[in-house]
Amino acid sequence: MNRYVVLQQLGDGTYGSVVLAQRRDTGEKVAIKRMKRKYYSWDEAMNLREVKSLKKLNHANIVKLREVIRENDTLYFVFEYMRGNLYQLMRDAERPLPEPVLRNILYQVLQGLAHMHRHGFFHRDLKPENLLCAGPDLVKIADLGLAREVRSRPPYTDYVSTRWYRAPEVLLRDTHYGPPIDLWALGCIAAELYTGRPLFPGNSEIDQLYKICSVLGCPERGEWPEGFALAEALRFRFPTSAGVPLARAVPGASAAALALLAALLRYPPRDRPTAPQALRFPYFAVGVALGVPAPTSRARRSAMRTDAGHTAVGADAATGAPSARADRFADILGGEVIHDVRRAVAVEGGARDVRGRGVAAPNPAAAIPPAPAAAAYLGAARYVAGTRIDTSLFRPIYFRSHREATVVGSGERSGRVDWAAKYLR
Repeated sequence: MNRYVVLQQLGDGTYGSVVLAQRRDTGEKVAIKRMKRKYYSWDEAMNLREVKSLKKLNHANIVKLREVIRENDTLYFVFEYMRGNLYQLMRDAERPLPEPVLRNILYQVLQGLAHMHRHGFFHRDLKPENLLCAGPDLVKIADLGLAREVRSRPPYTDYVSTRWYRAPEVLLRDTHYGPPIDLWALGCIAAELYTGRPLFPGNSEIDQLYKICSVLGCPERGEWPEGFALAEALRFRFPTSAGVPLARAVPGASAAALALLAALLRYPPRDRPTAPQALRFPYFAVGVALGVPAPTSRARRSAMRTDAGHTAVGADAATGAPSARADRFADILGGEVIHDVRRAVAVEGGARDVRGRGVAAPNPAAAIPPAPAAAAYLGAARYVAGTRIDTSLFRPIYFRSHREATVVGSGERSGRVDWAAKYLR
């Protein structure tokens, strides 16, 4: 550690603290993570999941591990330094980021996820704070402390990912989950990028499920029998809710963006696209002005790139290998998908929820204009799910004890600061 001089504290987590440091010889700034527990041998340190995953993953959109140092039985990870994260980017923005910028961000995250999943790992804790960035032009996935190998055997722990981005199968205590939980989390993050507030800001696991159902509607037993079996084992009953059109829950998103969100936020994990499949959606197609019909199939087969000028990546190269589930997304990847989604959203009295079921058409006179991104992040409205949708669909939640109160107060929970407390400062 003598090679580095500490400049300032960056953060403190459950397993370690992070400081900004600088190399004495080169002047390079790095982020150093100091683990809280002691490690008495190199073998013990090298068996850490974070070390095993980062040693195998080398990608432009995954934060790089420079070196591992063990000194006086204390373990230090030296990472490349990124000056901010996606949460800070959204919080500090004076106005919502334009859709081409959001598309570039999501493209980079999906590229990182595709690489991670292809090499046998899934993240399990994807959230805005774990997406480091140098402005909106460069985004990297970080904090792989909870990452799991796909080939590792379940059961897995049920306490993964921050609650707001947790997939429904994890909330229902499924211990055989996999990479689809990362795609669900990305869908939640994508919606948050558009609105400046979380899509499902639950303050308990049960409240989280209610928040999801209030927006997406209650799943159907035939659609997701495994989910109903998990719910029955927990004696949980899905609330009766028709949901709301995704266009109302995520105002400002183009029809192509809504199609991507609808796919990422599907209840059955098997029905969510993989990261390579998501990269092939019309939302990321070359030369497409968002909100207009996609190009022809011949043009769509050409290489894909973002507006920011990334190197073209062909659909086959992005996929890596043929997917057994590609046929499930043929309707989404087809040339008419954008037109079809826009028509479904625009027809008077014929709006649809994310699974295509009819819901009441929104009243244009009741629309709420978007708030500035910074105000949305710092205001109390961040904790009222659906401030831009029909709040009458949100039913009250009753808990068994006072400790499970539905209102987030000071952020204190049994003497510990809740993760959400940072939003209440």
